[in-house]
Amino acid sequence: MNDLTPPPPALGCRTSPVLKQRGQREVFCGLTGIIWLHRKIQDAFFLVVGSRTCAHLLQSAAGVMIFAEPRFGTAILEEGDLAGLNDAHKELDREVARLLARRPDIRQLFLVGSCPSEVIKLDLSRAAERLTIEFAPKVRVLEYSGSGIETTFTQGEDACLASMVPVLPESDARELLVVGALPDVVEDQMLGLLEAMGIGPVRVLPARNIDAEMGIGANTVFALTQPFLSDTHAALERRGARHIQAPFPLGEEGTTAWLWAVASEFGVDRALFDSVTESPRRRARQAVAAAAQTLTGKTVFFFPDSQLEIPLARFLARECGMIPLEVGSPYIHDALHGPDLDLLPANDFGGPQISEGQDVDLQLDRCRAARPDLTVCGLGLANPLEAEGLSTKWAIELVFTPVHFYEQAGDLAALFARPLRRKDILKHGESTSDPLFAEARA
Repeated sequence: MNDLTPPPPALGCRTSPVLKQRGQREVFCGLTGIIWLHRKIQDAFFLVVGSRTCAHLLQSAAGVMIFAEPRFGTAILEEGDLAGLNDAHKELDREVARLLARRPDIRQLFLVGSCPSEVIKLDLSRAAERLTIEFAPKVRVLEYSGSGIETTFTQGEDACLASMVPVLPESDARELLVVGALPDVVEDQMLGLLEAMGIGPVRVLPARNIDAEMGIGANTVFALTQPFLSDTHAALERRGARHIQAPFPLGEEGTTAWLWAVASEFGVDRALFDSVTESPRRRARQAVAAAAQTLTGKTVFFFPDSQLEIPLARFLARECGMIPLEVGSPYIHDALHGPDLDLLPANDFGGPQISEGQDVDLQLDRCRAARPDLTVCGLGLANPLEAEGLSTKWAIELVFTPVHFYEQAGDLAALFARPLRRKDILKHGESTSDPLFAEARA
């Protein structure tokens, strides 16, 4: 531990017993990750090999108009494909050829597996190899699975990035690789902070286009910005890269700890670090404090959804004064989640209960018994729980909204404060013309 690592509480949760349950789950499928990945990787196209249901999911989630030209689409598996009457590989080759002829701007093509393609055992890895040879060097073709049978919605990004690691060139240079898709404005803020400390060169996975210089080797060190990248983490370590473990950059405290872990790796002087981070740290603390007035002393219950739950619980407990009762995550990876669990404090209620996986009926029973002030859950559970008088926050909003690093810390806290403010306003019957009502309703 160094002097900028947040001091752990007297009793953290890294060694707490973990409740592991397997049963019915309530999650989005991994195809959802395409919604932010297609915006991030600007020369890529994501071709889902799936059903009309897959197409409708993406169309609805992205809000794409029928006349738009997004960088994703669906190769529809028809009845003949599913019944084995057609050669699915020939059908896919034809659709890819039509797509690339119509869209010459595509440099990277991701074939994305779905539940239907998994069920009929369509070998997309073989298809990707065949199409890479056919369209090389103009287009690089990769494949991964976004099937809801195998993935939760953030694991789609993990599978995508993991598929990119094996094709990255070998490099002996000592470089920092920052891993995880961030909105461009947030990524630029992060890169600006690292550059001001003299850290470089810095590579980012995923890069915005295929021409970005990037290599992997024994001298590569990498830091994750997202806590759901366990497969990518393993793929990078297999290439010889070394992981910089740190809390995730959510809130002022988490961002400072993440930056200092990277800065320490590259020998940055403490005085330089302080001079670079002092102003944004102060702004972040002030912004969080405004929302924390609503959150302090309130209880929160996390259903497993995005794998963001553990760092979010740490942020809410330590910076916003909330009391996590249960923190559920689809999967807990010690190397990724351990630093945040170290900082997650035990509370006066004998918790928080750390849970991995889900039996949704049993977890709903625990939530109803606990009656938390705020429940963080998926869309399918939010409305029924609201009808029972519980305030909820949609977990998916925490993935679609910029929440990382200093300048977004106040926005992150406000996402949790708004449902509580809205409930308080409605409870006291205040005028809907009140500006606070408009903010809470947002």
